[in-house]
Amino acid sequence: MLCFTVFQSNGQQLKPADSGYVPVNGIKVYYEVYGDGKPLVLLHGAFMNIEMNWGQLIPELSKTRKVIAIEMQGHGHTPFSDRKLELPTMASDVAGVMDHLKVDSADVVGYSMGGSVAYQLIIQSPKRVKKMVIISSTYKSTGWAPQVANAFKNMRPEMFANSPMKTAYDAVAPDKTKWTKFIEQMLVFLATQFDMGDSNIAKITSPVLIISGDNDGLDKVELAKTYQLLGGGGSADLGPMPKSHLAVVPSQSHVSLMTQTKTILGYLDGFLK
Repeated sequence: MLCFTVFQSNGQQLKPADSGYVPVNGIKVYYEVYGDGKPLVLLHGAFMNIEMNWGQLIPELSKTRKVIAIEMQGHGHTPFSDRKLELPTMASDVAGVMDHLKVDSADVVGYSMGGSVAYQLIIQSPKRVKKMVIISSTYKSTGWAPQVANAFKNMRPEMFANSPMKTAYDAVAPDKTKWTKFIEQMLVFLATQFDMGDSNIAKITSPVLIISGDNDGLDKVELAKTYQLLGGGGSADLGPMPKSHLAVVPSQSHVSLMTQTKTILGYLDGFLK
């Protein structure tokens, strides 16, 4: 659920066709809409916002899709709230934005924390998700390698003082004075153990594409188990190709994976079509 850099948009930033706030679950959630076509919901990683996470991808994705990008509680334009930060609530927030935009179901792409929110959304509201793409994320704390879990526990607010996330926060946050409270809230969230249950993952009927960097901090043994729960990992020479897919991108970390724009777009294009 962590990320420590800004993914530049290389000057391709578009203006959204629609944007605004949706009152849901006691907060106001910010969203942006780009393009036309079948809806595609984007869920960003921890400490990030729409532009940081998706700036390189939205110009291409919105050529053929109605892209709906959402900023989670306290992130980007969405105001800080004392409401406890939890995956089930954030998933419900996403469903609330979809309701507001009159989107019954959509393809959903989530990176890092956003991937965990996507897992939670499909478990809570399976009919809302047509296809799901999980990028460098997991549905349980033990899906991360032990050193990542330890890093979450040892993070301190001062580590973020001069970070790209602080710069991005100051640029768009409705109340810059909430920065320290936001970071403190996020660190509690990151250090909290979670597990959505193997049995719930096995019940997912929508096609799922998992994209992981080979050194992105995910436990690859657990990742293989996840793919098996989704129906993959067998021999397609001896039976049908599973509807869910797994891509492990070589020589990539958690952060660098999202900078591989052409690679990610290629996987998304093939899977979502």
